[in-house]
Amino acid sequence: MHQPLRLRCDEAALAANYRSLQTRAGAQAGAAIKANAYGLGAAGAARALWNEGCRDFFVSTYWEAAELAFLPTGSISVLHGIGPTDEPLPGVRPVLISVEQIARWKSRGGPAQPCDVMIDTGMNRLGITREEIGALDGLTIHTLHSHLACADEEHPLNAAQLSRFRAASDSIPAQRYSLANSAGIFLGRDYAFDLVRPGLALYGGIPRSEARSTIKPVLSLEAQVVQVRRVRSGESVGYNATFVAPSDMSVAIINVGYADGYRRHFSSLGKATFGGAELPVIGRVSMDLVALDAGVASEIGEGDWVTLDFDLERSAALTGQSQYELLTGLGRRYQRIWS
Repeated sequence: MHQPLRLRCDEAALAANYRSLQTRAGAQAGAAIKANAYGLGAAGAARALWNEGCRDFFVSTYWEAAELAFLPTGSISVLHGIGPTDEPLPGVRPVLISVEQIARWKSRGGPAQPCDVMIDTGMNRLGITREEIGALDGLTIHTLHSHLACADEEHPLNAAQLSRFRAASDSIPAQRYSLANSAGIFLGRDYAFDLVRPGLALYGGIPRSEARSTIKPVLSLEAQVVQVRRVRSGESVGYNATFVAPSDMSVAIINVGYADGYRRHFSSLGKATFGGAELPVIGRVSMDLVALDAGVASEIGEGDWVTLDFDLERSAALTGQSQYELLTGLGRRYQRIWS
């Protein structure tokens, strides 16, 4: 069935970002492909990254892990661990986050079965505390993890978490140790340990200013024109009449809206391009439709495709939304094309 929205994903740019992050870290890089690879499509991202040499993939839940059954055994870790109703999947490692989960894993899979563990070093979100380390006795820990809370800014908690994780790695036997996310990679190699877990930067996001020179954009947003109409001077366009035509003008209505993750914040601020010409967004972004000033594109018509400006760092500044929200908010109506 025809889809009037396309999300083009650049495999070469994804591969380049992966190589760049691994080089920067000086350690093996895995990939966070939770939340449908931050909106880009987990299956396509996983295949492209596997072809580039990535062998460690991180999802949030067993439900997400089951969708990636085509990946080889031992390459998936579940960051939220194993819940009361989760059934272990062959070759999928839970990242155990609590004493209760540790007991559950021991009773279901046996302590000799490899698992990952999350230790809390200051984020106070998931992970066992330093006082609970004794519960790990008997476990076969493949990778010991922690997660940085403030790596995208200069904050004293970064150094504190590094110190705490070093102490944990000295006292908890594991095959590997992992602390840094995308932003953590740019804090320096002290944070890399054996494995880094980039997500945002893989997909073209800029977690810290140091990433601007190396991270390439991966996605391109395209929407089809539904209708081109003539709006007379003094007439309004869209909900609440926030835009009034200063003169007679050509307006292109495109098939995208806030249901697709193109936020209302882009109202009268966003832009698209067609044939090299810039078409500003006019009026309110609605659920399924956006109006563009098509005065400089006299040849545009129904069925034509425009490319929306969705540069992540610029769009985050424009809308007040984080780059993470912009990416993961991309809806299911896009045809996701990896090439």
